[in-house]
Amino acid sequence: MAYLVFARKYRPQTFEEVVEQAHVTRTLASALTSGRLAHAILFAGPRGTGKTTIARILAKCVNCAEGPTATPCNLCRSCNEITGGNAIDVIEIDGASNNRVENVRELRENAKYMPAHSPRKIYIIDEVHMLSDAAFNALLKILEEPPAHVLFLFATTEVHKIPITILSRIQRHDLRRVGIDAIAGHMKTICRGEGIEIGDKGLAMIAREADGSIRDGLSLLDQIVTCSDKTVADDTIIDILGVIDRDVLFDVSAAVFSGNLAAVLDICELLYRQGRHLVKFYTELIGHFRNLLVVKSRGVEAELPDITSHEIRNMAGQLEHVTQPYLYQLVTILFEEEWRIRQSVSPKTALEMTFFRMMQVKPAFSFDELIEKLESLRTGIPEGGNTTGENKADYQTLRSRPEALSKNTADAPPLVPAETPDTQAAPDTQAAPDARDTLNARDAMEQSRKSQPDPAPDATGNARAQGRPDSPGDAHQSDGPDNPAGDAARIDQMSTDEILKRLREWICSKSPALKACISECSFHFEPPDRVSFAIDADNPRANLLKSKKNLSALEKHCKDFFSRQVSVAIEVKEKKPAAGSPKNRRRLEHEGRTHPFVEATLKTFNAKIYDIKVS
Repeated sequence: MAYLVFARKYRPQTFEEVVEQAHVTRTLASALTSGRLAHAILFAGPRGTGKTTIARILAKCVNCAEGPTATPCNLCRSCNEITGGNAIDVIEIDGASNNRVENVRELRENAKYMPAHSPRKIYIIDEVHMLSDAAFNALLKILEEPPAHVLFLFATTEVHKIPITILSRIQRHDLRRVGIDAIAGHMKTICRGEGIEIGDKGLAMIAREADGSIRDGLSLLDQIVTCSDKTVADDTIIDILGVIDRDVLFDVSAAVFSGNLAAVLDICELLYRQGRHLVKFYTELIGHFRNLLVVKSRGVEAELPDITSHEIRNMAGQLEHVTQPYLYQLVTILFEEEWRIRQSVSPKTALEMTFFRMMQVKPAFSFDELIEKLESLRTGIPEGGNTTGENKADYQTLRSRPEALSKNTADAPPLVPAETPDTQAAPDTQAAPDARDTLNARDAMEQSRKSQPDPAPDATGNARAQGRPDSPGDAHQSDGPDNPAGDAARIDQMSTDEILKRLREWICSKSPALKACISECSFHFEPPDRVSFAIDADNPRANLLKSKKNLSALEKHCKDFFSRQVSVAIEVKEKKPAAGSPKNRRRLEHEGRTHPFVEATLKTFNAKIYDIKVS
């Protein structure tokens, strides 16, 4: 018996065996059981995803001895003939070689005759988009009103080439590209049945090269098994297919993130010596960094059709300390240099220059992180300068013991932070008189302040300073009517507008970092204990305001203002464009130009669009 390749040997014979096309098989099974099967069906989708296979299974379901049924028996005469490809009542036609109008006319004449022994006569036309315009026109009438015993099943990879007049007369089902995990799982099942040992990494490489096609994946698997023994190593798959190991891409990204230029150049040299296609490597590198950017934006929950779940977890671990703006800069450089790589006489040199440029990019902070660091820097510096607590203690010691300086100036602690080498070079005899004069002047001011009588208390019992505050805190905050924070009774007597005004001023004075955010927010106060901040969704400070740190800061400032626990909420408002705005008009005009009905009308009548009016 002649050898059957895996793509033919393991062709699905029931709907349950079809890989990752449940949205189509489930619909067809329901149509069969309910008796609502259409007279003409089109299967559209990428190559090798199961269009012709599903058409054959549907033909068996219709002509099965137990049918029509959603599960053919694969034992009766009709099922065996369809499986073997010699069924007299199921006619398969290649649209590429039978695309003339004469072929369609012959089909119309033969369709009038009843089937030989099956319930229905079924025409399966593969690559139906290859038919000529005259052949499509000849097919229109019988396609719209076929005989009761005729069923048309079409398959195509380029559905846009089929006239709209044909599409309007048939039922369409779109098949999807098959994911890497599904292809690898299907091949793993086949290898287990054939007694072949291939690792998960090797199956993932084959599945990635299949590019969403089950048939291509099985053909590559057949080639690899033929060139090796029952045990297939990953290196063997790399050599046979000429693919780039995914670990190389991870090594490149890790070296770029760490700034290890030597490692990147070594990888380029290794790929060049191995004879790898550097342009193809660069294409995969762009896709790898693009996937890194997606994972950084969406996390491990990101769905990437050509990446396994294990690789997504590895990407997330590699990006733990990489910022999104820095990653975006790297992807931008890769896209900008792509045309240079493709057009260069020496792709290796151009590739190395691209890596040199990527190494010049330094990790950048996001806007939110920059604001947080500036706020941390602001809160870390004391008011009045950069005098440390140790220097303040030294100053207090000198004030309490001025005689220590007069007795031994050289041993006295410094009045200012550590001096630079230039200042240390000055003689000590000059520093002593200046310091002594400074202390004498400050002691004189202190004695003058103590000699002044204390101010009389006012009606509220609080001491009012005459030209000076009682304490350092009074210089910044008072209990006057302009600052009601902490006085809950006075706040409750104010109007809502006054409360919101004072609250805004209070937050701005307490947190300059939040001032820029809340200046673009609208406040809402719901008595007695709820404050909401509303900001537009397209505002660049919306994400910063929603951060956990700033939300906690807002809750603290509101609690201090009202002297009680207050609930704080952040509302992000979606801003809809006005109906008559230029942006909305352009969107509607674009939708009108690209509408499928409009495009089909222009193609059918060879017409042009002269004007679009938006009402």
